[in-house]
Amino acid sequence: MTRNPTNPSPLIVKLGGDAIDAPTLPNLCTALAELHAALPAGIVIVHGGGKAVDRQLDRLALTSERRDGLRITPPPLMEQVTAILAGVINTTLVGALTAQGVPAVGLTLGDGLLSVCEPLALDFDPGRVGDVARGDPLLLTTLLDAAFLPVLSCVGLDAAGQTLNVNADHAARSIARLTNASGLLLLTDAKGILGPDQQPIAQITRPAIEDLIASGVITAGMIPKARAAADAADAAGVPATIASWKAPADLLALIHNQPLGTRVLPSVPAEPATARRR
Repeated sequence: MTRNPTNPSPLIVKLGGDAIDAPTLPNLCTALAELHAALPAGIVIVHGGGKAVDRQLDRLALTSERRDGLRITPPPLMEQVTAILAGVINTTLVGALTAQGVPAVGLTLGDGLLSVCEPLALDFDPGRVGDVARGDPLLLTTLLDAAFLPVLSCVGLDAAGQTLNVNADHAARSIARLTNASGLLLLTDAKGILGPDQQPIAQITRPAIEDLIASGVITAGMIPKARAAADAADAAGVPATIASWKAPADLLALIHNQPLGTRVLPSVPAEPATARRR
């Protein structure tokens, strides 16, 4: 099976570790398989797996600190982060998709020169923590054109080929920009941003998000989720949809252009990314 290469705009799906740990993973993979088959350019999955990393570090009695939402990742911890994210979690997800008959391909951010990452420059030393600086989407577009489903772990490589730990939200928005994606789907444990009536808001902008935070409508754990979605939409220049992985069948609404979760609009649509081509 091949796709029409004139439509180079996949949907980027960001998946957290909780969904991969859940017993409902097979149902979720069924829905993702249907999305990949039905959407003209398919989907790309970008996944995290922080809790699985925590469990591995606990088993080894290694201390892991977080600051400003980032895991401090000195070189000894980076070995374990790579082993769990690029090894255990990535293979688990590829296996679950393969069981649904999907030709999934497990990758890291650095495979095939897909991206070159740089260490984050912060006012503290985060260790081997980075973000995507530039990249070449040729590997992804080649796989997508042949109907493969790329599954990316958030392990990046710098210009010297050394590994870096990349936040999954940052990775997803960078991949969306590199591939000129049609949109971002951020799967969380929430069904969307809820309004005063406790129903998901169909569409929202960053100023409206801040207004709802100030008025107390958006509270607790939804505050960072909503802001992260707005950041992702702005960085990628495409809408970012917050939806729940707990209701896999609902994801199929995207096939029929029906409402799903909350669609966060970018403040300013990005210009197409420029990429080095062979």
